[in-house]
Parts: sequence; structure tokens; C-alpha cells
Amino acid sequence: MSRGKRYDGEPKLNLKKVFAVIIAFAVIIMFIIGINKLFTGESNTEEKTVSLAYFPVYTEGKWGVIDSKGNTIITPEYDEYIVIPDNTQPVFICTYDVNYEDGTYKTKALNEKNEQIYSEYEQVEALENYDESNNLWYTKNILKVVKDGKYGLLNTSNGALVVNCEYDEIEALKGVENSFITEKDNKYGLVDNIGTVILESNYEDIKPLTNEYEDGFIVENEEGKYSLTSYGKQEILKPIYDEIKQTDGDNNYYIVREGQDLEVVDSDGQKYLVGEYDDIISVNNGNAIVENNNKYGVVNVDGTEVIKPDYDSISYASGNNYIVEANNKFGVINTDNEQLIDTKYDNIVYRSTAGFYEATNSDYTSDLIDNNMEVKLSGVIVSEVNESDGYIKVRQDGEYKYYNFRFEEKTPKEILSGNTIFLSRNEEGKYGFVDRNGNVVVNYIYDDATEQNDYGYASVKLDGKWGAVDSRGNVAVEPTYTLENNTRIEFIGKWHLGEDLNLYYFTDNEA
Repeated sequence: MSRGKRYDGEPKLNLKKVFAVIIAFAVIIMFIIGINKLFTGESNTEEKTVSLAYFPVYTEGKWGVIDSKGNTIITPEYDEYIVIPDNTQPVFICTYDVNYEDGTYKTKALNEKNEQIYSEYEQVEALENYDESNNLWYTKNILKVVKDGKYGLLNTSNGALVVNCEYDEIEALKGVENSFITEKDNKYGLVDNIGTVILESNYEDIKPLTNEYEDGFIVENEEGKYSLTSYGKQEILKPIYDEIKQTDGDNNYYIVREGQDLEVVDSDGQKYLVGEYDDIISVNNGNAIVENNNKYGVVNVDGTEVIKPDYDSISYASGNNYIVEANNKFGVINTDNEQLIDTKYDNIVYRSTAGFYEATNSDYTSDLIDNNMEVKLSGVIVSEVNESDGYIKVRQDGEYKYYNFRFEEKTPKEILSGNTIFLSRNEEGKYGFVDRNGNVVVNYIYDDATEQNDYGYASVKLDGKWGAVDSRGNVAVEPTYTLENNTRIEFIGKWHLGEDLNLYYFTDNEA
């Protein structure tokens, strides 16, 4: 008897009925899966593509490192903050054996495998720097190293020295990228990030003219006189001045002091406004902001008054426009003394890259005003001005909205092209998330929420507590964190952003 043989007495299969039954089962299964997804929030949403980056983390009093997917790279076991100068590079500066009484400590650099690198040096340190608002940042790609008690600079891209270990100290030039003060025998010099010596170590002091190294450097000689030197080592102003002020503005005019006289000079040595004012703040388009008796105005360098000295403060905005303060309120006036924006705001900032004024009201909302002095958005809370991607994110009536710099409203899908889920708010004021096609992937159950961040996580708030969902809309962190003191809510896996944004670290501690 052969296997599988059908006997003639058995009924034959009805294939149509078989297929119908199979299809019916398939429909039932799909329905069950769909219902399950509805209640669980699961979807077929793709996972967000995330660039690899590294961040310090703090937990139970110890510091470590995670990557942008939330993986632990360096186990939290260090007492001191771990510095990551460039979060796209696996170079982590760890400080240990700290003696707080005599100020001594040791440092080492680790890679993503927890292996020590650059061990041939006695110390390896990141170069701290500060912007005009005193916010801390670190020089990328360059580390300060010590060998035989002398300092040099190392390029982390190839591990090579760009400045030999021959200096008594090296520090970043405050507020300026890729410029470093060298100290030798109590004299100061200047080098750049590729090791070019801009100034030999012959000076008593060196300061930047502006926050751009291309604008030159103010240097003090042994006689206490100041000169101005270009990045190309050319002398712009001779060493005859008792002061050269650090200020942004025209490259053609400089504010200096000779003896008791404050004045404006050009690169040819021509003098303007000599000894006429208590202070000269800046020069823009040939016009100087000046101060006498704590009142500010604007004059042309030839002495012609263009804005009356009636204001408590004046700052340059753009073109011939100035932001003025009177009686603790701010407005905008031009050099024809035309009032362009009424002096009624608590503060005004000109966003030069974006080309608009952000004028803050007493209720902390803002009016956004274009260069034609037209109010384009009124009573909004500005969440972000992204100059690199060219958009403004505002919150109005509980909703987040996006605009380009022409104040054309854009959808989150247009602005956040790399995201996989998008914040949505229903008529009841509850928040959820939808996919690119508008399909709900996270139900409308949250009291507040944020858009997905660069690392695929969106923050969600429920009953006063914060948590997170991942790039597919699945719950990554149950809402358990209060985070009342955090000005910015952001998660990577189980870790949330710490309170101190100047350090930019993540933690799983309750804030």
C-alpha cells in the first residue's frame, strides 16, 4: 500500500471551500492583530535612523557614558564628570584621584571599548571655552596633553601632536574657536588648531577683538601699550594705545583710549570723537553708540547726532536700526529717529541669521516681527529657532507650530523629515502620535508631549509625570519622573536630560 494514496470510496476535496475557510481564518487573525495593536499602541512604523553619538550619564552619584541608542559605553563608576569634547568621537576624558585640598588630580582618555588611549602622556585634558553668555563648550578634535611637565596639543582625528609639548600652559582663547593662548616664561603667544604660530610667546596679554578670529587680536607689550594684529600676522594698529576695546561692529573702526581720551580710530590712524563721551560702545556703518551721564545715543563718526541721547541703553540690530530701552521697556528706532517698534516690550532680540525681531511681552509670550516691522506672529512662546535648518518652533494655545524664516507655516512632517512619528493633539486637548500617513500610532492619552528627538525618543506626560515612547511609538519609559526643575525634557532610552543644560548630561535620577 503506497503512502498518501486516496481510496476511491473517500469523498474528493472541494478546493473552493478549502480556500474560503483559509481566507476566513486569515481575516480573523488580521482582525485580532489589528485590535491588539489598537490597545497596545504597536504599529508597523519603521525605526528612526540615529547617528551614533555619546553622552555623559549620572546615576547613584557616579558618572559614565552612554551612546545615542541608550547603550552603556562606560559603566558609571567615576566620581567626576566625564568630558566628551566631541560627542561624535569616542574620546572620553576621565578625572580621578582628586585631592581637593591641594588641587591635584589625574586624568586619562578612554575609547568606546573602555581602553585607555594616549597613555604616553602624563595628563590628557579637554580645552574649556565660554561664549559671550558664559555658556561652557569644549574644543572639538583638539586635546591638551602633558609630557615631562610641559603642555602641547593633540589632534584626536589622527592622534598626532599639532603643538609640541614645550609650553608652561595652554588655554583656549575665550569665545573664539581654534585659537589657543600659549604661555612660556610668563609671556603669552597664540597658536591655531593646526599648530600655526600666530604670535610668539612675547606678550603680557592677548585678547580677541571679537568672537571671530579673522577680526584680529588685541595684544599688550612689556610697556603696557596695546596694538591690534591680524590673523595673518599683520599689524593693524600700532602699539601706542592704553586700551583697545573688544567690540563687534565695523572692521574699519576701532575704539581705543590714549591717556584719558576715549576715541575712534581707523586703520590709517585717523581719529574721531576724541574725548567727547564717557563711553563708546560700538561702531556700525560709520555710526557709534555713545554714552554720557548714563544716557545713550548714536552719532556719526564725524560727530553728527543721529539718535538723541535719551535712552537707558542702545544696541545695534541691523541696517540703520537700533534696539533702545526707556523706562525698562524696549523698542526699535532708526537713524532718522523714526520709531519702528513702540517702546513697550520687556525685551527685544534681533535674530540676525533668521532676519526677525523677537519681542517679549510682560506675560513671557513674544511677538515675532520681520524686517518690514510687520508683526508676523503674536503672543507665542518660542521653543526653538533652528538657524541651521531654517525654522522657528512656537507654542500657541497648547499647540506646537512650525514656520520657516518667511513665516510660512510648515507641517512637522515637512520640517522634521527624519522623524518616524509626529506629535498630534485631539479636540479634547490630549496628545498622541501619528505616522507619516496620519495614522494614529500612540493613542490620545497624554496631557503633554514633545516631538521625537534626534535619537528617536519622544517625551510624554501623564498625571504630572514624564516618560518616553520610542521611534515606533512603544512605551520606552513609563511616566514616573516629575522633572519640575527641568527647562528641557528629553529622553534617550531610560535616561532623561539633567537639569544643568550647560553640562548636557543624562541621568535616571528623579530631578
